[in-house]
Amino acid sequence: MDVAIVKYNAGNIFSVINAVKRLGIEPTLTDNAEDLQRADKVIFPGQGEADTTMQYLRQRGLDKVICSLKQPVLGICIGMQLMCRHSEEQDTDCLGIFDIDVKRFCPQRHEDKVPQMGWNTIEDCKSPLFKGFERPEFVYFIHSFYAPLSEFTIATTNYILPYSSALHKDNFYATQFHPEKSGKVGERILQNFIEL
Repeated sequence: MDVAIVKYNAGNIFSVINAVKRLGIEPTLTDNAEDLQRADKVIFPGQGEADTTMQYLRQRGLDKVICSLKQPVLGICIGMQLMCRHSEEQDTDCLGIFDIDVKRFCPQRHEDKVPQMGWNTIEDCKSPLFKGFERPEFVYFIHSFYAPLSEFTIATTNYILPYSSALHKDNFYATQFHPEKSGKVGERILQNFIEL
């Protein structure tokens, strides 16, 4: 199994590499178009900021490469947000795989903290990505922006309001949470992705 991880200025790439290694797979960290196109699976991780990341991807032609991939692709956190059409973070045009605009959380009450940081549940899971999940499961989040519920939603989370904690369209899957930081539940999700 050839798993490629998109190399760019993301903050959590080595957590993702280690999580994939724990599944018995030695992933390739690369920004080479041919390596990404040839891989069996591609992971587009993320922890960062939308505008500078999109600039980095465009400068290297990775925006077009990611959109053209035909194998299963998994976006994580900022990777998921950048797969959407537009982000309110620095008014950034993104990849447009999902026709959704990413919004900033607006606190409604004193106890609403932004970013959402820590453990929360995913519910209404509808995808082979969540094979074996029969009840809400806790996963790890850290984000200030969210994708609203849409036709692409395959899992929901409630924080300030219900939003998409996972998306799916064609060969593209994405999670707002960090499976690589979500213990056994996250490991199962990564394993399910590898088995797609």
